[in-house]
Amino acid sequence: MFDNLSERLAATVQKLKGQGRLTEANIEDALRDVRRALLEADVALAVVREFIAEVKQKALGADVLTSLSPGQVFIRIVNDELVRLMGEHNEALDLAAQPPAVILMAGLQGAGKTTTVAKLAKHLRERHRKKSLLVSCDIYRPAAIEQLKTLAAQIDAEFFPSDISQKPEAIALAALDYARRHYIDVVLVDTAGRLHIDAEMMAEIQQIHAAVKPVETLFVVDSMTGQDAAITAKAFNDALPLTGVILTKTDGDARGGAALSIRQITGKPIKFMGAGEKVDALEAFHPERVASRILGMGDVLSLVEEVQQKTDHAKAEKLANKVKKGKSFDFNDLRDQFEQMQNMGGMAGLIDKLPGMGKMSAQIKDKVNDREIRRMIAIINSMTAKERSFPDIIKGSRKKRIATGSGLQVQDVNRLMKQQLQMKKMMKKMSKGGMAGMLRSMKGQLPPGMGPGF
Repeated sequence: MFDNLSERLAATVQKLKGQGRLTEANIEDALRDVRRALLEADVALAVVREFIAEVKQKALGADVLTSLSPGQVFIRIVNDELVRLMGEHNEALDLAAQPPAVILMAGLQGAGKTTTVAKLAKHLRERHRKKSLLVSCDIYRPAAIEQLKTLAAQIDAEFFPSDISQKPEAIALAALDYARRHYIDVVLVDTAGRLHIDAEMMAEIQQIHAAVKPVETLFVVDSMTGQDAAITAKAFNDALPLTGVILTKTDGDARGGAALSIRQITGKPIKFMGAGEKVDALEAFHPERVASRILGMGDVLSLVEEVQQKTDHAKAEKLANKVKKGKSFDFNDLRDQFEQMQNMGGMAGLIDKLPGMGKMSAQIKDKVNDREIRRMIAIINSMTAKERSFPDIIKGSRKKRIATGSGLQVQDVNRLMKQQLQMKKMMKKMSKGGMAGMLRSMKGQLPPGMGPGF
């Protein structure tokens, strides 16, 4: 997300770095570039105009014009305005209500509402220790009810059955009554979507809202629709008292116009953003962290939270003890590392959160993408248990068998074996010289400025 905007803003700041000081002339040039970058990111025109006016006013201040580091000052102003535009800070769900608290999900068909219901239930259980009941009021698509039932089983959440012969309002009330009797904390109500906004749809969801009186009414919207997402959100907000927005499919959106337009147009905060189909691909929306990503400064806090949440600590401790004892790093360990990486959103998700990796992300994504990781896991899975534990026994005939079993070529197996060998050497040096030893062993493979004593 924001790849195109990040590249354009980075180029603008780079131009300013060559200037001795900020002047009205070079500020105008920079703002012209920023305006063009925002419009190309499909940010709403009214939002772009206000953003540029605010940045210009601050950039022409006396303190800025006398600064000796124009690039840094300008990027700080842009960062502050991006944060203000997206809402200053994360606005958490308001669950301070007599249980069960009801969360009503609204949105158009195809926005990913049903999947988001499951993601939110998983998030509530893992982060807030809340037990959720999932219910579908979509009587127009039997597949939607079945999909939610399947997802509920997948995340080990309770599902309230519904049927296309029932009225949506009656389904929601029955689910609420069940939740009360079974001491459930949160009821997540999935409503019907349409291909476009219509009076019938709005009347139906208004009836459900009046019946269950939700503490949160969240609008789920596809971020790839750009500024149209903000326009649709405004239409829903006019019909319903929305409390927030969830952006979906952010992994497929290189522009980011929706994220930068919604708050300003609707006045409602973006509370979460989803990336991908996996049920754990949902993260709280922190404007200050997102602004940092846009400007290529990474998002270390989100990365740390993700590692703490999604890392298998037992496996990590086992590997650490193995390294300390100087034991060999085998294919079982390598597969564990690949799987942990996938749990954290894959290579693309990790790179986006690392400071200074903005310029490199496109190149690295091409070379080491998530499809490549899946291929490497397939190769390891084609090995016998003995081969995974003792890589040295893998010779010619074994390589051919492993390649055939994974549907790949012998050279792919060779490439993976080389990678395992490099990791093995790195771990050996780390066991002897700690982190400094590992960094020395990686010399030449790290970005400039990183290494012992950086």
